[in-house]
Amino acid sequence: MLEHKEHFHGSDLEKIEAAYGIKKEDIISFSANVNPLGISGKLREELSSHIDAITTYPDREYTSLRKCIAGYAHTDYRNILTGNGSTELISLVIQILKPSKALIAGPTYSEYEHEISLYNGRSHYFRLQEYDDFNLNIDALDKALASDIDLFVLCNPNNPTSSQIGRDTMRKILDICKERGIFVMVDETYVEFSKDYENITSIPLTEYYNNIIILRGISKFFAAPGLRLGYAICGSRHLLKEIDSRKNPWTINSLAAIAGEIMFNDTEYIKKTRELVSSERNRICQVLEKIPEVKFYHPNANFILLRILKDGITSGDLFDAAIKKGLMIRDCSTFPFLDNKFIRFCFMNPEENDALLKVLTETLRK
Repeated sequence: MLEHKEHFHGSDLEKIEAAYGIKKEDIISFSANVNPLGISGKLREELSSHIDAITTYPDREYTSLRKCIAGYAHTDYRNILTGNGSTELISLVIQILKPSKALIAGPTYSEYEHEISLYNGRSHYFRLQEYDDFNLNIDALDKALASDIDLFVLCNPNNPTSSQIGRDTMRKILDICKERGIFVMVDETYVEFSKDYENITSIPLTEYYNNIIILRGISKFFAAPGLRLGYAICGSRHLLKEIDSRKNPWTINSLAAIAGEIMFNDTEYIKKTRELVSSERNRICQVLEKIPEVKFYHPNANFILLRILKDGITSGDLFDAAIKKGLMIRDCSTFPFLDNKFIRFCFMNPEENDALLKVLTETLRK
């Protein structure tokens, strides 16, 4: 078995190819958390007809794209800033705010802590407790949000726990943070997969609070990580203007901007995605309930976190068994507060999900 300290991520297909001798084209990635439908049908049909757009510079303000996003997200286009993926926007927000001490709800995505450290900030974690099924405890958070904290970072729904908080809870968090001079950065990368999307997204709160910025992208829900298109929504026009002033011009190429407009208007694709993910999420939970060797935590996004209950089996063992069948899951032992008893996988098409469940079950019951 491969020494599993390499900690493969969803984008590490080339490393997997080299380590296991499996062609990356033959790997089904349950680790990348990407929409199993692939790209929008309308995008596939229409984008090539816009190829001549690359002969001119994009609109520096990306006004048409921002208005399209505003229609999709139900907000004012003047509250939207686009960027080269949500990663660029995370970096720019940190660069502007320069938090000296940030609190991050975790376990979660490592890039927040990394970016904060680049600007000499210190990150502390507010631990989502396993005995709470990794749901956020607002009373405990209230105590943790000390006066010397200047930034609170939350992924909602959270990666890798697939837990989420509703807008009422977010309003309480914003009130607490407003009193203490704390800015809130919310990563909504996975919110569009939530079955209760309308009550989970914090976008409506940007109309009333100026201490929140929401980040989103098209990598996961729209299955287009290679286009590198992200957007931020914030009620503070001053902050958006300051971020924009630090941003390089034209960080989104012409085709990516056009692609965004096509995707955000593909209502059939959006509907099919939500139906497929919701159906498979429910079905897989029903299957997992009958497997006593694992415990799962209620998923709200398009992925699920599992704890291995069987002695002698680790996350590395399950990763190894699955990848040998061309199925790549996420070994979660590198996440803060998780160990080698946790795995995560996203929901793919039914046949692929069945193949993974078969491998996991057989390995756990050996």
